[in-house]
Amino acid sequence: MSASNFLKFVFNKFRLKPLQSMASLDTVQRLETRATQVENLISALKTEVVELQKAAAFCQQNMQKINVNTVEEIKLENDKLRREIEIWKGRLIQAETKLGIEQVLTPTITKKETSAEPPPKVTQEPKEKEKSVEKKKPEKVKAADDESKKASSKQQPTKGKKEDELPVDVRRLDIRVGKIINVKKHPDADSLYVEEVDVGEDKPRTVVSGLVKYVPIEEMQNRMVVALCNLKPAKMRGVTSEAMVLCASTPEKVEVLTPPPGSCPGDRITVEGYPGDPDPVLNPKKKIFETVAPDLKTDGKKIATYKGVPFSVTGKGVVTTQSLIEVQIK
Repeated sequence: MSASNFLKFVFNKFRLKPLQSMASLDTVQRLETRATQVENLISALKTEVVELQKAAAFCQQNMQKINVNTVEEIKLENDKLRREIEIWKGRLIQAETKLGIEQVLTPTITKKETSAEPPPKVTQEPKEKEKSVEKKKPEKVKAADDESKKASSKQQPTKGKKEDELPVDVRRLDIRVGKIINVKKHPDADSLYVEEVDVGEDKPRTVVSGLVKYVPIEEMQNRMVVALCNLKPAKMRGVTSEAMVLCASTPEKVEVLTPPPGSCPGDRITVEGYPGDPDPVLNPKKKIFETVAPDLKTDGKKIATYKGVPFSVTGKGVVTTQSLIEVQIK
């Protein structure tokens, strides 16, 4: 080996060692720095975990309180609902009783029926009247008036009882053939007609019908119709309606019922199997028409029926509609 080569070898050997030692120092410093950063990160994470645990415990306590309060509120609401159910059950029983459903009669209603006590007064007061007749003649007229009043008051409860005893069905409805002799639009309502309808009485009845959208006014004039005549008169936009023109009805289409050929205004429309005279005026409180109405329908042959039995005029035929089948009559 030459001297120059030896010197190079020695130089290189002793020169590299400091560089390697310096590199190792830098690496150690970096590792120490990163270790410190990791320790700081771990301590920060531990702190956050502790905070999260505290927050979770706080939320759990609050949720328990909320659950307890919610359960109490639900119990209170259930109690209120039970009380309301009892109230509505009582009202339902009263309504069914008024409609003549015997199986739900209650003692409170029978007390109301037997609570009227005019008869004892009628039996006691004539004796006093006889004494007054002997003393003073003018009082005789008053006594006669009192007797007539009390006799009429005695008859009124019996009429009410008879009406209550009648079954709630189509026989209670006064349905007649009518003829529209005049028709015009309602002055205050674009969807209503005001008709004058002959139903076989001394003068025609005023009837308000919501048929403007479904039947042209030309088809209404002089038309034969079927009218319900014992509804209580009611004002419709300022005009009193004294009857109702019956129609086959759907949400999209309405057709006026047609009496059988040869019918005359005033002809009674009946249903076989339901004999009897109709009520003079249907009591709105007893909801008689509302009870009967769901069973008023047209059948598959376009015939108006009650529970499947046709509307008919004796000796003349049945009531029909133009095209609507299996629909409600209103």
